[in-house]
Amino acid sequence: MTTPMDVPKRKPLPIAKDEEDNVNATAPPPPPPPPAGPGSSGPQWWQNGLQRWSALSQRKRTFIFIAVFGSLALIALIIGLAVGLTRRGSGHANLPLPTSHGGPYKGDLTYYDPALGSCGITSSSSDLICAVSHKLFDAASTGSNPNANPLCGLKLRVKRGESSVDVMVVDRCVGCDSTDLDVSSAAFKRLADMDLGRVLIEWAWLDKAPVDTKP
Repeated sequence: MTTPMDVPKRKPLPIAKDEEDNVNATAPPPPPPPPAGPGSSGPQWWQNGLQRWSALSQRKRTFIFIAVFGSLALIALIIGLAVGLTRRGSGHANLPLPTSHGGPYKGDLTYYDPALGSCGITSSSSDLICAVSHKLFDAASTGSNPNANPLCGLKLRVKRGESSVDVMVVDRCVGCDSTDLDVSSAAFKRLADMDLGRVLIEWAWLDKAPVDTKP
């Protein structure tokens, strides 16, 4: 008796070459890629924008460029003016102007040889006068004439330790910071030795002037 294990296995028949060719021939070919036209790269809205831009004349393109750059320049100018006015207003608020808060302020004291000052007053080294910072002087200005500055003729008291001296504003000091003072040699001698040249002092306004601190 023959068992299933004794039955020889049949070798599979090879596929005929003609049959394989027929199978390959029946498969549909892949579709061709779409033709690449002008402006085909990018999203549809970008393509539409390029087409519309290309359709514009050279004159219209130039007008659009001028309008865009003009608008940007105007915006930048407005922002710059706003920032400048803000800084100017905050700077005036911090200056030692003779308003309701008249001091004391701390600063450096130096001396110079006075002559005709910005207030239109001629002084000498023996006069008890001073020049205030250009920042302070310009902030209080009400016009183009420096002689009409509200600070001109005002008096302030300068102290160093137990010594003090009253001086009058007659000039504008270009090299002084906001709270620095430049005085005559006669005023400086009341507070320190001339050889020191520069000392730290405190000072306060004795007068209140109609100074506008608004920007």
